[in-house]
Amino acid sequence: MKRQRDERNRVLATNKLAHREFEIVETLECGIQLTGSEVKSLREAKARLDEAFARVVRGELWLIGMHISPYAFGHGVGAHTPDRQRKLLVHRSELLRWQSIAEQQHLALVPLQVYLKDGRIKVELGMGRGRKSYDKRQVLARRDADLEARRALADARRAR
Repeated sequence: MKRQRDERNRVLATNKLAHREFEIVETLECGIQLTGSEVKSLREAKARLDEAFARVVRGELWLIGMHISPYAFGHGVGAHTPDRQRKLLVHRSELLRWQSIAEQQHLALVPLQVYLKDGRIKVELGMGRGRKSYDKRQVLARRDADLEARRALADARRAR
């Protein structure tokens, strides 16, 4: 039974550069409108969020630039376009609030990860402020310092 729960809740794809490129201010969980072969391909974790972003177009939230590789057994009629725009599903009030904040503060809407939650595919969307190159260097330096500190603590624990 435990194995099934792990299968129903797992991360399928992450945007590893998002936290380095952007300072994430707020996050939102969204549904995503997919075709059958896209779902099957995502369950095999065949997606990339490297250059993906979200945009509000005519009152709807769209995910642009997410690549989902074609499903191995879906050719012809059942196949999908790997780089098509996909509609994100959010409540109207959330959409309006996020749209106004993003426009006023010049923030980007960036997908952070795609995951399964109780068997349904969800997208974690982050509202982020772009970082300058010197900010990125500081983030990397801080991360490296934290890593060194954790290693030193682990070595000290092992030496006991």
